[in-house]
Amino acid sequence: MDQREQAKRIWEAGVEAVRPEKLLRAACANPRLLKALEGAKRIIVVGGGKAGATMAEALESLLPGLVSKMDGLVNVPAEMVRSLRSIRLHAARPAAVNHPTEAGVDGTRAILKLIEQAGPDDVALCLISGGGSALLPAPVEGVSLEDKQAITQLLHVCGATIAEMNCVRKHLSKIKGGRLAQAFKGRALFSLIISDVVGDPQDVIASGPTAVDPSTFADALAVLGRFHLLDRVPPSVIDFLQGGARGEARDTLKQLPDYIDNWIVGNNGMALSAAQEQAKALGYRVLNLGSFIEGETREVAGVHAGILRSIKADQVPIDCPACLLSGGETTVTLADGHGQGGRNQEYVLAALIKMGELGMKATTILSAGTDGEDGPTDAAGAIADADTLKRACAIGLNAAEYLLRHDAYLYFAATGSLLKTGLTGTNVMDIRVSLVS
Repeated sequence: MDQREQAKRIWEAGVEAVRPEKLLRAACANPRLLKALEGAKRIIVVGGGKAGATMAEALESLLPGLVSKMDGLVNVPAEMVRSLRSIRLHAARPAAVNHPTEAGVDGTRAILKLIEQAGPDDVALCLISGGGSALLPAPVEGVSLEDKQAITQLLHVCGATIAEMNCVRKHLSKIKGGRLAQAFKGRALFSLIISDVVGDPQDVIASGPTAVDPSTFADALAVLGRFHLLDRVPPSVIDFLQGGARGEARDTLKQLPDYIDNWIVGNNGMALSAAQEQAKALGYRVLNLGSFIEGETREVAGVHAGILRSIKADQVPIDCPACLLSGGETTVTLADGHGQGGRNQEYVLAALIKMGELGMKATTILSAGTDGEDGPTDAAGAIADADTLKRACAIGLNAAEYLLRHDAYLYFAATGSLLKTGLTGTNVMDIRVSLVS
């Protein structure tokens, strides 16, 4: 097995460890949950996210005796829709689209209707995973979907963090920021959550539809001010947020009712642990930097490349053969006229440039999203080694120029270095694998 295949196997081990059918097993065996479900008149299953389809399928498989009580709807990407026994999967957005759509709005309205109609003996299960913010759109009155799309795009281009984007989005939503929990009047609600956010904050994952939200309307306005967007967003957005700050609209959930439980069932740390074990099994010494990696992508790549160079040149902080692992989620600040790619592809390109200064011999760099998507592309990420540089030089590609215009996709497409997996059915941020031997 060559080094590229080893890097892929390590990444795949991380993804395999956080597949919903494995993550939900312990939750579905929890005595408290089972007691609530067995005593329920009806089990309402709702939710949204990139892992929503596989979570729903796993739920029916793990609780076969309770499927007849289930009635539910989960918003998922269109390519994940399939027929289940009791839970309906709703196509909330087309393939390779990561922004809210009218189809998503329709599904979210149906989800809210199910929750609002819960009787006193009904129990709800909410399946939440990364991508839920875009897959569960429900604009407040007076704010259109187009308005929300415009503000989301503006924040993305400005390099806003997920937390900052969600702060604004949940104050413009009927479901986020704990508003789904506010709408539920049944016996108990359990949210089973696969985290795609650094640190697993429940209020940030999918914008926290069943979680307490510490942010306020004033905070949302502050985010827009910080990125100089107050005069660039649609007037309807400013009017609503300012009205909320004056007390004219109900704020997001500030105290969790005792009949609601939020459980994190999977996260990036679990994936990294499994990747580490696979790397060790392949004979590598492992330096696992953990799941709290954030920052501008090319800067993170530069730091990681420095560590790889130290390992390669001085056997510090570990000896070769070495595997450098890291998780988390970085950001890319885009400018007008940018090219095509995602943060994982940009990371590999930036690291490749740095490593190329000392030569890439016996070094492989892989970075990919565990959901199988990297930005608005059909790739999960990229994988590069010395052969990548040779192919690029042979066809006259200048890596620095592609990085400057954020065009990593075309660079790696031309060198055969894109990592394409299709949607994986889970989502716990990114896994970066670098091997030096």
